[in-house]
Amino acid sequence: MPGRSAPAHRPAPPPPPADLAGRLRAEREEALLLQQRHGLVAPGHSAAPLRLHISDTLRDVTDGVVELEEAVRERLALPRARRAPVPERLRRIAGLLDAVAADPVLAAHVRDETRRMARRCARALGDTETVVRVPGRCPWCDSVSLRAFPDRGAVLCVNPACRCADPLCGCHDDPAYRHTWDEDEWRRGDSGPKGAAG
Repeated sequence: MPGRSAPAHRPAPPPPPADLAGRLRAEREEALLLQQRHGLVAPGHSAAPLRLHISDTLRDVTDGVVELEEAVRERLALPRARRAPVPERLRRIAGLLDAVAADPVLAAHVRDETRRMARRCARALGDTETVVRVPGRCPWCDSVSLRAFPDRGAVLCVNPACRCADPLCGCHDDPAYRHTWDEDEWRRGDSGPKGAAG
């Protein structure tokens, strides 16, 4: 294709707005503030930050859900499930929970794995609940390990060695089990276990 003998006519660029310097300074300040507060980078200023702990968490939870579904189906002597995204796999596992509950070993495995994945997600998301030390001793283990969790409205014994007198209680076979009382129950002075929290 033959070249042009003279450059094509290009229109002159429009003049910059009068307050351009002020707007750019405000944008930079806002981007810096976002980065300092949330680790976010304003679009267009630089590449998004790579958060390896988030990437690792996604991979771990995805692999965990796949392996959990395979273990459940194998233990229940069900055929291998077709590939599916994590939410669908979780729905399929939830649909099998009645059969899972009938097998104590499988139920404990499902409980432990789901709690592990939930804790991993909470850590990655930065979800931390306020914890307040409660004066007094645990009615079961007599340690000073009582903590109030205002978001849950509960008092828990956080001592991993806490065991009660009931042999059927979850504290005897689940290391993640915690005796818990709701706040009203605790204020009234009731000391019987209400359940578990993880």
